[in-house]
Amino acid sequence: MNKRALISVSDKSGIEEFARALTNLGYEILSTGGTEKALTEAKIQVTPVEDITQFPECFGGRVKTMHPMIMGGVLFRRDNKQDQKEAVQHGIGPIDIVVVNLYPFEETAKKGDATYAELIEKIDIGGPTLLRSAAKNHADVTVVCDPADYDRVLEELQSEKNTSDALRKELALKVFTHTAAYDSAIAQTLSENSVRGLILTNGMNLRYGENPHQWGQFFDFHNKERTWQVLQEEKQMSYLNILDADGAMNLVCEFPEPAAACIKHANPSGVASHSDIAEAFQRSYDADRLSAFGVIIAFNRECPKEVVEKILEQKIFAEVLIAPSFSKEALELLRKKPKIRVLQCKCPQQTEQITYRSMLGGILVQDADTKVVTREDLTCVTDVKPTDAQIEDLLFAWKVVKHAKSNAIVFAKNNVTTGIGCGQTSRVDSTVIAAGRAADKAKGSVMASDAFFPFPDSVEEAARNGIVAIIQPGGSIRDDEVIAKANTLCIPMVTTGIRGFRH
Repeated sequence: MNKRALISVSDKSGIEEFARALTNLGYEILSTGGTEKALTEAKIQVTPVEDITQFPECFGGRVKTMHPMIMGGVLFRRDNKQDQKEAVQHGIGPIDIVVVNLYPFEETAKKGDATYAELIEKIDIGGPTLLRSAAKNHADVTVVCDPADYDRVLEELQSEKNTSDALRKELALKVFTHTAAYDSAIAQTLSENSVRGLILTNGMNLRYGENPHQWGQFFDFHNKERTWQVLQEEKQMSYLNILDADGAMNLVCEFPEPAAACIKHANPSGVASHSDIAEAFQRSYDADRLSAFGVIIAFNRECPKEVVEKILEQKIFAEVLIAPSFSKEALELLRKKPKIRVLQCKCPQQTEQITYRSMLGGILVQDADTKVVTREDLTCVTDVKPTDAQIEDLLFAWKVVKHAKSNAIVFAKNNVTTGIGCGQTSRVDSTVIAAGRAADKAKGSVMASDAFFPFPDSVEEAARNGIVAIIQPGGSIRDDEVIAKANTLCIPMVTTGIRGFRH
């Protein structure tokens, strides 16, 4: 008896070649609907499923393969005598390969214009049932839900006449992940995002966790393309490397113009923007050389060899470099420092970003802070108004303060940070730290605060250090006192109306 393969796919990429190869290996192809038509038009011999079931497709195609002659052929255990007896008794032949991918529910939902009824019709029923049945019986059945696996299956069939136990198990596990993600997407969409599910895959071992005595792993979200790749990694990535790299890339991607940032412990030590990315890097490093030791350096433009030359010449201890791309010459130079990890990373699609944090035995979920504050969003609350140059620096400082741990204060001048204070329990303490980091560079700088000032003390501290303008959300019960102090000190102050907390 010929071996049989059931093929029913929405994504038909590569399916003609795969089906033809199976036919050449002696498999009988069973199929339905659009797949049957496509294979027949490709001159591949196909047995319609209804010839096996002796029952036509019905209810607009809602019922096709859910029949004992099909499900039994997938599920019966080949090494079980009672199953064998019942298969013969009922005339059920084995189905050895199941190739199914599902109705494109997620793709339809993402278009945004589908009606509720259209979404309902894109919920696959027979497909997940076939996939799960074949995956359950992977001891005997090869199940394929991803066209990327066609070649692997054919290689084993052609060389070994059958797929290996290891491959069948791997493909079965892939199916269970795939169908779980599919159901999660349906629940999330139909509940209008009030129900969310996380399906994780591609576990990658890390050097260690937050500390060397802790283990760590990185997982991708299922069905989402990884946005970064390691180009150089003599030392394996650690948990903190990834945290810092994420924070660094999210920060520089705030800027439409070329920008560079040095990050330590998920906080910026120096950030700069300049038309020349190499100059932006140098300015970000010079902003706080003391903190930039064992640093993560990020760029929102291709990293050229000039940047790497600066790192090597100044003997900067960098843990990770991360950028959308690296020039060939830059990568060649970096090979001289193989301990520097090199990551290529796309800027995140801000509109699709969701953040997740494990907490109290569960998960905290929120959308990312993608709010961009512009000149039009600013309200001047003092008698004296900021100059155009000061407004430019205020907006620059606001972009940075969003990415420093609260309570966060950022001093900046000429699109370069001059001092950063963050992660303190008191806002005035953060101001003192920023002033200490800035030293003489504080004079003529502007100041950004990620949340309102509870007291005027931070404004007084800013004035003592030569700050010339302030940006803050506003909204304190003591706003009048804070604004009055700024007026007394002749420091222009603008409010954003939104907070920039980062915990």
